[in-house]
This record gives sequence, C-alpha cells and structure tokens, in this order.
Amino acid sequence: MPGRIPTEQSRRRFLRHVLASPLIAHSLGLGAEAERRIASPKEAINIFDFIPVAQQNMLAAHWAYLETGVDDDLTVKANVEGFRRYQIRPYPFADVSRIDTTLELFGRKLRSPILLAPVGNLGAFHEEADVACARAAAARGHQFSVSVYSSRHPQEIAEAFGGPLWFQLYPTDNWEVTVQLIRRAEAAGAEVLLVTVDTPGGSNRETLRRAGNQRNPECRVCHEPGLHAFLKRHPIYRDIDVAKVTSGVRSYTRDFLDRVHETTRMRFVIKGVMTAEAARECVAHGADAVIVSNHGGRELESLLGAVEALEEVVQAVGGKIPVLMDGGIRRGTDVFKALALGAKAVGIGRPYVWGLGAFGQEGVERVLELLSAELAGVMKQAGAASLAAIGPQFVRRRPA
Repeated sequence: MPGRIPTEQSRRRFLRHVLASPLIAHSLGLGAEAERRIASPKEAINIFDFIPVAQQNMLAAHWAYLETGVDDDLTVKANVEGFRRYQIRPYPFADVSRIDTTLELFGRKLRSPILLAPVGNLGAFHEEADVACARAAAARGHQFSVSVYSSRHPQEIAEAFGGPLWFQLYPTDNWEVTVQLIRRAEAAGAEVLLVTVDTPGGSNRETLRRAGNQRNPECRVCHEPGLHAFLKRHPIYRDIDVAKVTSGVRSYTRDFLDRVHETTRMRFVIKGVMTAEAARECVAHGADAVIVSNHGGRELESLLGAVEALEEVVQAVGGKIPVLMDGGIRRGTDVFKALALGAKAVGIGRPYVWGLGAFGQEGVERVLELLSAELAGVMKQAGAASLAAIGPQFVRRRPA
C-alpha cells in the first residue's frame, strides 16, 4: 500500500530476493551458487553456498556488520578483485604425486597456510561463537586467532582449540587496561600477539548504518549504548575497571609499539601493514612478522587490495621476518597466488563466518575443507608439490 512503512520481515524478504537474483548475484561474483539454499554443509560446492543460509539465519543488522566496508565499499571490492589481476603460470613437469601443505611458523608446525583471522563479536552470528570456530580450526588443523572483542573468554576458547592461540589486541588509551588485556591473553596460553595498527579513528561504515544500528529495537535488546558498555560486553574485560578508558589508541607511534613489545613475552606481530615504509619500520622495531591487511576494507576507503600491496611489503622486508596477509581470499587459487607473491600464510575472515552463521562448527569445518581441497588441487595443477616450491615464477600480473 502507498505510504506503508516496511516491516523488518519485509526488509529481510527483499534482501533475500535481491541475493537470489541471478543478475545481482553474478555482479557480486557469486554466480549460480546464490540461486539455491543448501540444507547441510556437505551440500556446499564452494564457500559461496553458505552465504544465503548465513544471511537468512542472522539479524539484518548483524549481516550488515559482517559485510560492511566504508564509504562505497571500494576497498572491500578491491580485496577480491585484486586477485583477478594475477594469473597462474603452470609448470607441467613437476612430480606432484604427493602434495604437502604443511609449514613451520613461529617454531610450530602447521598443517595448513590458511589461518582463521581474528573476528570480533562472533556471538552475533552463532550462539557457540568463538568456541565453534576454535573447535573447527582444531579439527581441520588450522591456526585460530582470537579477537580482544571475542564473545567468549580467551581461556574458554583456548580449551576448545586445544593449543596455543594467536591474540589480536586493540589497545585502549589507558595503559593499565591494555596491560591487563595482554596478561589475560598470556594466561590463556596465547603465543602470538597481533597488534592491529590500522584503526586509529572511527570509520564511515555506511552499509552497516543503512541496515541497522543500536537504536533499532532489535539491537537495543542486547546492546547497551556507550563505549564502556561495549567493552564490558566482551568477556576478557570482566572485572577490569574501564572507567578511565575514553577511546582506543589514537596514534600507533613507534614509541607506543615499542612499549607494547617490551610488555609481553608473546611473539610480536604487526597487523595492518600496506606499504614498504611501514614494513621497514616494523622490522626496525623488532616485529616477529607483519600482516599485509587493510582490515577487510572496513577502515579506510580507496586502498589497494591487500594482495596488490603484498609484493611491495615482501620486497621491503627482504626475508628478515615472515610476511602474512589477509583480505579478499575466496578460493584456493587466491591462497596460491598470495603464497607465490611471498606470503608465508594467509588469513580468512568473512568466509569462515559464513560457515559459522549457516551451520555453526560444521559449517566452519566445511569452509576450511573446501578451501584446503581447492589449494591442493591448484598446487597439483600448477606444478608445486609443497608450499616451499611455490614462488613468484608461478604468477604474473595480468596485462592491462
């Protein structure tokens, strides 16, 4: 009826209709996968099959929080499109009768170069949240990274994972609180500290703002407004006095990073590096590794896709420390290209959350299984029997 205000239910029906449209699905790069809805993880042919189910299961605002970028979402798109600018150069004469995807990183042997990158507020996508993801990672042999904004306490997540976690820190502007967060991560057995340096201020997340925020009735049920309430929603902050916290760190200066480094016994990894200049600073200040990342396109618009920044950072580091990357990985070919361009390992975020939102732990396991199978297949077809064999000779920049 003219002038009728659409209900939340009608909005969701519209969003599902949009996703089901073959034309729009094709423009998003989803192809025919978006036209059907799988009933179990085993039915998934690729990771995109989880998207319609996950979106159907989530509140509209939670889905928007997962998918949002900033401004026009150009950096989100650049992450995915960046991989399409590289082509694989296969070598057909290698012995690929056995494929080895293991690697050694920070003194530990990993079964896969595909890591689960830190994602905050996983409870918005499934009730078992970080615990389901940690169990899935352990079951499939992948490293799990926990966010300071995890929905479960790091100790509980560590028990579910059964091994040493990587811990992502968002420092606050109160040093005492920041130190307490580091100590709690150490107590949970975390061995690697990821300091994310690409969030010095707020970001204009228009996709999220259009779909919903904490003023919506559905959000007010579980979201008390304000910074302190936000922090206290996360279990790691339990019993920590946040009264003096007014924001996150406003500037990630060299002195601040040195101070964090000197405070912990964990491996010190700087996440959010996109240029050679920043990479050289990280090496100079004792970083054990850097992660090429633009925060999944969620912080700054008009950036290069992460994979396109990878070569520059690898060259700047010069083999002194490992270079990892995340952002835009959707296929085994993407993993292969990143490794060929110099990444030691890669992180995924949205893909495993699609699996989580769709089917919980089983969905995450299937996402990891699919990507791992694709990677092994690409290695065999390209002629690289091990990760060590993958090098720049296997990729080239697509001609303009």
